[in-house]
Amino acid sequence: MNNRHYNIYFHTHTVSGIVISVVLFVIFFAGSFSFFRDEIVNWERSESTAQTKEIQLDYNNALQHLDKKYVLHARNITISKPSLENRVAVSLEGTKDSLAPKKQRLGDFFYLDNKSYKSYTYEEAYSLGELLYRLHFLAQIPYPAGYYLSGFTALFFLFAIITGVLLHWKKIVSNFYIFRPKEKLKTLWTDAHTALGMIGLPFQFVYAVTGAFFMIKLLIVAPAVKVLYNGDQNKLYKELEYTDTDYKFEKKKLANPFNINQLVAKAKSNWTDFEVTRVYIQNYGDVNMHVLVEGEMLNHKKFTGIGKIDYRVSDGKIIARKDPIAQTSYLDIVKNVLYRIHFGDYGGYALKIISFILGIITCFVIISGVMIWLVARQKNNLPEKKRRFNAAVVRIYLAICLSMYPITALAFIGSKIFYPLSQSNLFTLYFGGWLLLTIFFIIKKNDSFTNKFCLISGSILGFLIPITNGIVSGDWFWTSFMRNKVQIFFIDVFWIFLASISLYVAYHLKPKKVVS
Repeated sequence: MNNRHYNIYFHTHTVSGIVISVVLFVIFFAGSFSFFRDEIVNWERSESTAQTKEIQLDYNNALQHLDKKYVLHARNITISKPSLENRVAVSLEGTKDSLAPKKQRLGDFFYLDNKSYKSYTYEEAYSLGELLYRLHFLAQIPYPAGYYLSGFTALFFLFAIITGVLLHWKKIVSNFYIFRPKEKLKTLWTDAHTALGMIGLPFQFVYAVTGAFFMIKLLIVAPAVKVLYNGDQNKLYKELEYTDTDYKFEKKKLANPFNINQLVAKAKSNWTDFEVTRVYIQNYGDVNMHVLVEGEMLNHKKFTGIGKIDYRVSDGKIIARKDPIAQTSYLDIVKNVLYRIHFGDYGGYALKIISFILGIITCFVIISGVMIWLVARQKNNLPEKKRRFNAAVVRIYLAICLSMYPITALAFIGSKIFYPLSQSNLFTLYFGGWLLLTIFFIIKKNDSFTNKFCLISGSILGFLIPITNGIVSGDWFWTSFMRNKVQIFFIDVFWIFLASISLYVAYHLKPKKVVS
């Protein structure tokens, strides 16, 4: 590689990495915890649920319960299970009956307990698991700014990965085995950055590509919508199978009684190892009422196997059918594979733990890259003013990034003690505490102190998490293990291991002097 190309790759890698470093750290740190979103939610609620994506609900009783509260006639109703918890998501569209009261023409969205049928608004059901999940794509920033910011960050991260590989290509194998902790500071950070960057390379590449796709796909397809579909987004969504066939409301009540449980069971019986994940009811109670039962094959049977059956309720006739085994389309594969590899929901706890570790390694790669940048710019031949500015930039970066660890641990404790903690209070605890810690570390002006304080305080709080859970709910990790409360047991033990590792690291850290 000639010097010109090397300099281009080097500066592209450095600039793209520095510009996105803080946002990228937040995305990967919160994203690492998001692999355990369902476990965190169940831990907060002191609940344990079956490890299945299938909706576990008595549809008939649930709909009768909802009919008393909302009057379901002529509505479209979607029942889905977005996560592993004892609640299902219910979306009600406004009634199609023009003579109905105004209140019935309004739609609604809520979560429904699959046993008690108690409903919860999105704000009431908000949890720390949801906060961390949404933080990993910056959803707390008003839409669409947060989505686009996370998407373009992923895109710049892809540039950083590619240019980093090109920079190290010739020595990519030999440098992987080199680690010189006793050398000067820049060498230490460079070795760690290179080795850990190579370990997490496939993981980072996958998340850069899929993250960019999910967050900025609307910008990517916008020209196609304008040119190929004359600006009609609905037509595009229909071809991509994001919307269902719309059936006409006939304004006639269905005379025959209907049984949704039977229709769902009938659809499920068509294929072995098939899980029902979504039930879509159109024109409830009307003569042209339809029930669409949708689901997918178990992961270990078929990685991508989406199936659906559309029933006309009046005569039980199948209007449309998609076989999850024989009719898997290219479109299904693209949509489902990108989703699966991004969320890592197909390999059980082993894959989630590996993904978490790789996510934290990526956080360290980001921090080490920033430290390389700082050490390279602290030479004595640079003006004092410029060196102070560079140090201040890194101090702010480290204060924002490293304080995420103790504040996340504190949020676990707070969400357990004060459960149910409202969305606004949870935001105040997490983001308010994060801001205060960041300001404190910036004022302190000691990067070594920031690093050690965050590791030690995060570790102490981490050890307190299972203790808090045991005191508040009585679910000590050994009792939850005996009672087969898998999600609760996992979170408690997870924090014990994480706190132990970070405490070990904290007490073996020795600050090195900057050698220029």
